[in-house]
Amino acid sequence: MTTSKEKTITIDGVEYKVSDLNDNAKNQIVNLRVTDQEIASLNQKLAIAQTARAAYASALAAEVAKLKEAKDKEAKQ
Repeated sequence: MTTSKEKTITIDGVEYKVSDLNDNAKNQIVNLRVTDQEIASLNQKLAIAQTARAAYASALAAEVAKLKEAKDKEAKQ
């Protein structure tokens, strides 16, 4: 004996059987899933870019510190 649980979706707190939705509503569900996936992908790309930016800023700060150190050394001579 197999039991088949029908797929449902909750919209604004109300649960609907997917099979009861019309084609337009089903297409909107697909659109929502696609956009959710794209948002997740963009969030990952943003995290990568933010990490890279922090590394570049740190490298720049280190270079500026070297320049300042060299100028201070020259000024003492």
